[in-house]
Amino acid sequence: MKALSRAQADRASLAFDHLARREGSAALSIARELVALAPEAPDAQHLLALALLATGEIDAAVVAFEAALALAPAQPAIFANYGRGLRRYGRRAEAGAVWRRMAGALPGDATARVEAGLAVLEAGDATAAVAHLREATRLAPNVVRAWHALGNALREADALAEADEVFHHAIALDPGNAALWANLGGVLRLRGRSDAAIEAYAQARACGANDPIVREAEVGALIDALRFDLAFERAESLVADHPEHFGGHTTLAELRWEYGPDAGRDSALAPFREAVARRPETRELALSLVSLLLETRQPGEALERLQRLRREADDPTLVAMQANALQALGRHDEAASAYAEADRALGGSDVHFANAYVRHLLTAGDWAAAARRAEAALAIAPEHQETWAYLATAWRLTQDPREDWLCGFDRFVELMPVDVPRGFSSMPAFIAELREALDALHQARNEPVRQSVRGGSQTPGRLFGRADARIVALEAALTATIERFIARLPKDDTHPFLRRAARSVRYTGSWSVKLWQSGRHANHFHSEGWMSSAFYVALPPSVAAGGDAGALQLGQPPVELGLDLPPRRIIHPSEGHLALFPSYLWHGTVPFDDEAPRITVAFDMLPKA
Repeated sequence: MKALSRAQADRASLAFDHLARREGSAALSIARELVALAPEAPDAQHLLALALLATGEIDAAVVAFEAALALAPAQPAIFANYGRGLRRYGRRAEAGAVWRRMAGALPGDATARVEAGLAVLEAGDATAAVAHLREATRLAPNVVRAWHALGNALREADALAEADEVFHHAIALDPGNAALWANLGGVLRLRGRSDAAIEAYAQARACGANDPIVREAEVGALIDALRFDLAFERAESLVADHPEHFGGHTTLAELRWEYGPDAGRDSALAPFREAVARRPETRELALSLVSLLLETRQPGEALERLQRLRREADDPTLVAMQANALQALGRHDEAASAYAEADRALGGSDVHFANAYVRHLLTAGDWAAAARRAEAALAIAPEHQETWAYLATAWRLTQDPREDWLCGFDRFVELMPVDVPRGFSSMPAFIAELREALDALHQARNEPVRQSVRGGSQTPGRLFGRADARIVALEAALTATIERFIARLPKDDTHPFLRRAARSVRYTGSWSVKLWQSGRHANHFHSEGWMSSAFYVALPPSVAAGGDAGALQLGQPPVELGLDLPPRRIIHPSEGHLALFPSYLWHGTVPFDDEAPRITVAFDMLPKA
């Protein structure tokens, strides 16, 4: 490996000074001079790569980085700058490959392991990230950054108990680290331990955290803990201190909608509208309000705002949102033009837009085209539950026999009795105690904004993980029932539901719903699950009698699609029983007229070996 001469090293130092002052062209001129004088010196090639990055010549920089590594294949700085440069320019997959090469070339280098772990985590492979980061903590047991990264990777891998332990270990090494406390708070929320999460966020603030995202998460933990007065106070303080932060306004609007004195009324969004009016230049704020208007079924106002935004500065995202608003308003011809325009601009790379377009095609009656587009979207994201839901509908409309293969309403759907939880004398006795626990959590005055509930309340946060013996007992009993169901499923590596089956499950979300008189679930699917559920806690007399009132219906698409298709299967609920079905199946409930509520516990699951 050839080194630069003293004079050449001085020139390289001058080039680095230019880079520090963001004078990329001057640095590049010197770098090219040094490469011409010393082409076998890795430092010269490395400097050239950095200068090319600074001037935006990313492809040429890649060539220079590779030349530098060919001359010095075990140089950590070259690998590190190479990977960071690729990541900065959005070439994440290539960056991940560089970090993995670095870890292989430098097996004893903890920094290499940390960077490799972070890169593959960013690429979506949490399992591989955990492996790299465990090795990093073994190599450097006192490096906080390694433990911090491992905690984040474990969280993404849904290994929440271990993530909790890792963040506590990292905090013991660096108790004044606000980011560690904030990330611990996030893990505790996911574990259903809202009071502990609130304490972690308080520690983050004590350590100097004033990040609006952290404060927004703290509001969420306060809602989970049913501390609504303080949640309102903190949410209002957040939007006052950070008026440009759209997440704070969304959180406050949803809090007012669900729990405020005028819950569900138009006034819930009034402060958000006022914030946008005061800051018309903050485009992200305006777009967030439009999204919330669409979520709260106010497409007319959403469309008006989108038209104004497009006149100021147009882009494909606005076109796609306008198409969705037109579709919701029933202006299908205009929606068709907007979808086609957005499709030309987005190029088929956005799975969420692809699904919106499929939804439009189903409504427009072009069912074969809807099926083709759904199949193309699955090539982008093969586990996307929304796409499978729409594809099932398209196959049904085109009389494609694959609908039965996919949905298996008689094979993959079941209503099962749940064994009496340990420590209780009978299921009715357990149900009575469980209902007491759930009633204390149902304090919302209106249905949640982003869920399927119509005329009812949903418990905040995660139900499983709460420190209540009745909920803990329920989770254990349900898990045993689910494992019996999974054991009976057939094997089929070509099937999107069956191919993912494992011995057990992990819960990605859990909640309770209390439907009031005339309440129902709109037909929907579950985007965060592989398998979904409903455990029946309390049923009104008309529902318990076995009629269709309050029944669970599967296979009927949302009424907004205008397809007038009947359900493929109806399940009549029974207290103490559990309904299980693939998350991509459309499902909803029939309204009922009783004054007594219909109470369920529901949860989404992913496979667990």
